[in-house]
Amino acid sequence: MTTSISPPDTVPEEKTASHRMPFWVNQRLGLLVLVIALSVLFGALRPAFLDQRLVLFPLLRDVATLTVVALAQMVALSVGHMNLAVGRMAAFGAMFAGLGYDRLGLPMPVGLLLCLAAGASIGAVTGWLIARTGVSSFVVTLAMDFALLGLVSLLYSALTEDAAFTTRPSGIDELRSYSLADICAGPICGSPAVPQIAQFTVLAMIGLGFLYGCTRIGRELLLTGANPAAAELSGIPTGRRVLLAHTLSGLLAALAGFMAAAGTGTFRASIGNDFMLPSFLGAVLGGTLLTGGVVSVLGTLLGTALVGVIRKGLDLLGVGLESLNIYLGCVLLLALSADRIRTVVSYRKVVRST
Repeated sequence: MTTSISPPDTVPEEKTASHRMPFWVNQRLGLLVLVIALSVLFGALRPAFLDQRLVLFPLLRDVATLTVVALAQMVALSVGHMNLAVGRMAAFGAMFAGLGYDRLGLPMPVGLLLCLAAGASIGAVTGWLIARTGVSSFVVTLAMDFALLGLVSLLYSALTEDAAFTTRPSGIDELRSYSLADICAGPICGSPAVPQIAQFTVLAMIGLGFLYGCTRIGRELLLTGANPAAAELSGIPTGRRVLLAHTLSGLLAALAGFMAAAGTGTFRASIGNDFMLPSFLGAVLGGTLLTGGVVSVLGTLLGTALVGVIRKGLDLLGVGLESLNIYLGCVLLLALSADRIRTVVSYRKVVRST
């Protein structure tokens, strides 16, 4: 779903315009078509791409994790901010889960709750600093990224011998390796390509879809991102909404860190090192505006899936890591350019309507 805030007098015109749009203009539909077309292309070029257990299962597991990362960025972008510490927050939250499993012998659900609480707490601290000081989110989250980089590394060095927590609680191996094929209702079973860990992604998407689409708080978050001054004059507690957005961003980042750790079987300081680029790619490609006020939960999933398909397909075709990063950087540049164009077009529509 795409959720946005627009001036009341522009809604009829935009609705009428959207009905006149050809189907290919719809961004989410376009992303879906691209994902399917590229999957078919890579499958034709490399039939191994369509192997459900060896290729599609790990691909969808990565997409599930990176979608949660992109949702964490999307929440911050909804108020016109960004979270450059999303990867370190993931490592910070996962560290608490690993510590709970390794030293306290916690069951998997309790360790997950500890992970989420740690992520939400560090996100809340970040949001409070931004709201309290008025310093740009870019500066605050960049500083938080460096602070957490040092803190997490020091704690792992002090608390572990191999810079990793390797104790795995009951259920985490199944979470990593089981698919929907292991869930059966009589003779009918699920797909072996869809990992069970994707349940966390589905729950996160449902929760955010409900928040932004059906609640007053969600609309206030979007209004804060669209026009902070107008939102404050309307009586919206913008400081608290900024705090809430960064708290949710930290919580989702920690969830992604847990999913990444469950996928590898170890909790280590390097978790989240490669989260920064995918967090922006998935959100921006999916239709979330960098300037705030517009989010797309479903679009974020499709944008992340598109990046995952491109990455896996080019990897099977033998494209090196350096070239792959160049291609992904170009995709992000195109996405940012499209975001800027959409912002200018939306502004001109509002100006013409007034």
